[in-house]
Amino acid sequence: MVEDASTSDDDTPAGGDADRTATVRTTHADAATVAAALGPDETDSMRTRVDGDVVACTVARPTTGGLQSTLDDHLVNLRVADRVIERGRAHAGTDASRTDAATESTADAATEPHSDSADEPQTTDTDTPTDT
Repeated sequence: MVEDASTSDDDTPAGGDADRTATVRTTHADAATVAAALGPDETDSMRTRVDGDVVACTVARPTTGGLQSTLDDHLVNLRVADRVIERGRAHAGTDASRTDAATESTADAATEPHSDSADEPQTTDTDTPTDT
């Protein structure tokens, strides 16, 4: 949700003569992680806060075009951060179930013949020409 906002001096990003401000508030399962992922992309014209499951970002820019551009970038970064976090957690859950299944079959694996990397020839194929 994007809304025009009158913010207190503490909430307004450093931007000097910023005439236009907007605040974007979004909810997330892990708002703190999403906000942390956005941190590297923040500029001096942005201020991000977390309140429970809400990430609120206030942007102050001197022009409408600059405000629109900054908000567009922020929303794209927000969407990417949220998706990466969701997929990372899903992947971690999948890995955990695989680990549990692997642990159950460890007894069977101990009695079966197997080979490990010590049994295999150690080669690398980099297609890098040798210096002669």
